[in-house]
Amino acid sequence: MTGNFTRVFDVLRYQAAKYPQAKALNERVGARWESFSIEWIDAQSMRLAAWLLSQGLQKGDRVAFIPRGGTVRWVVLDLACQKAGAIVVPLHPTNTAAEAAFILNEVEARWCFTADAELFNTYAMAWPPSRCSGYHLQSGSPGYFQAWDEFELTPMLEQHVRTRAAEIRESDEVVILYTSGTSGTPKGTCLTHRNIVANVQSILPILPLQAGDRVLSFLPFSHVFERTSCYAYLAFGANVYFNSSRELLAAAFAEVRPVLCTSVPRTLEKMYDYLEEQSLQKNKLKRWLIRWAMGVGKAYGTRPMSPWYHWQLFWARFWVLRTWRKALGGKMRYVVVGAAALRAEISRMFSAAGVQVLAGYGMTEASPFISVNRCEPGLNRFGTVGLAIPGVELRIDQPNETGEGEILVKGPNVMSGYYKRPELTEEVLRNGWLHTGDTGRIVKKRFLEITGRKKELFKTTSGIYISPQVLENHFKTSPFIQQCLVFGFNQPFVGALVVPQMGVLQNWCIENQVHWTAAPFMIHNIKVVQKMQLEIDQLNAQLPGYQCVRRFILVETEWTVENGEMTTSFKLLREVIMDRYKKEIEKLYA
Repeated sequence: MTGNFTRVFDVLRYQAAKYPQAKALNERVGARWESFSIEWIDAQSMRLAAWLLSQGLQKGDRVAFIPRGGTVRWVVLDLACQKAGAIVVPLHPTNTAAEAAFILNEVEARWCFTADAELFNTYAMAWPPSRCSGYHLQSGSPGYFQAWDEFELTPMLEQHVRTRAAEIRESDEVVILYTSGTSGTPKGTCLTHRNIVANVQSILPILPLQAGDRVLSFLPFSHVFERTSCYAYLAFGANVYFNSSRELLAAAFAEVRPVLCTSVPRTLEKMYDYLEEQSLQKNKLKRWLIRWAMGVGKAYGTRPMSPWYHWQLFWARFWVLRTWRKALGGKMRYVVVGAAALRAEISRMFSAAGVQVLAGYGMTEASPFISVNRCEPGLNRFGTVGLAIPGVELRIDQPNETGEGEILVKGPNVMSGYYKRPELTEEVLRNGWLHTGDTGRIVKKRFLEITGRKKELFKTTSGIYISPQVLENHFKTSPFIQQCLVFGFNQPFVGALVVPQMGVLQNWCIENQVHWTAAPFMIHNIKVVQKMQLEIDQLNAQLPGYQCVRRFILVETEWTVENGEMTTSFKLLREVIMDRYKKEIEKLYA
């Protein structure tokens, strides 16, 4: 399947012509799901584009969004801005007011739309009132965007929109996406219509979707991964169901029964962690059965599918693993995972359960898809992020003796540059290649394996480079370790901050008659510390001596985006976390 549209908003015409859907977009309204046709979406976006033009919007003006999650209104408003020639600037609801003010001032936003009155009030001081008008999408509250309900489209305004839309070229910028990265400094990635459309058209022949298939969208709409995925869903003619509530996510899977979704690793990790918690319960038979089934699942894809393994897999699915597919609605066949690294054993377990995990790699600067595993036999390799998507070239720059080096990317999906950052643009875009800052190697001549971040590599006093991400993923294979941050720059050995998997740890304490109180106290309990030391020792035994974690610090609370300890793509903000535990780290090396 190939696409014949050149601008992002043309995806509406593309679906309407090839396979128009009466339930193109869907969202929960109270206890039911409300559906919207592709014709309604096109008409509504035309009407709102006319409102923007009636307010004096000029081609290239910036319009800011602060959504919470994907909704029909955000998609319609996004497409309306595109038809009017505006450049959308999505902000994350976790941005501080100071960060929002910096971004809105830098892009000189004309309008700012927030998801609800709460966000509107939080960021009301962020936009300069002399230049930027603010609205929210929660009806019935002061500041509501009344034009959504009341504005009438006249023939003259409709012609104005069509004239403006005809002026938009594929080389025009469509969105500026601000990312802090692990440095913490906001920078705006400028993507053109050509960048995003090329990315969508590249993944159309790869993802196994058909017109009318149901997909569930639950990632933030301010994230490029979900935005591009939604455009692709429309191009496929899929029926998109938006879930913007964490509390209702499980119910959404059960009600929608999707065949595919995009996800971040943390969502799958939580399901995996739950099964590991269950494997530690008191019922010995159930505990044995879960552990046996998990063992069968972890072996998936590591050996030929012999009749004996098929027999084991059948019963592992029947007794244990099918509960995962059932939790995802019962019809889920594929999960496309991006944004951060996913451990290979989790991919194996889900695939063994009948839900094929397609791990991929991307970045905002590449719109975002760069590579992804495929559904076809032989084109999916666990532990890697797959093959480059069509039209994208990959190169490993200056590989070392193990084949590892910085990942370079070239293709029509690569950004035009960073907004008002020419020096930074020149630093990462050289000779037509995007220098990603990620390190990796090519496995089996075609699969890309991510090994870490170039800037995160550090040397201990022994003079040997350490890749922290590789070690962190290794230690997270323990069911007792939820998160891990490795450090040791210019130190005699590698140390780590470790967040225990509290549910698993509590079950272990109960089973071993260790009195459980609360996390702040348990991380200092001598028996708990000894147990965690045993887990780390067992994993150290699989590593060369210079990579072993010699000492560690237990941390009571999970690191989150909301607490400013992770980026919105779920990467650890190392400097922030290490600064918060500066005294403890200094004591560790004293």
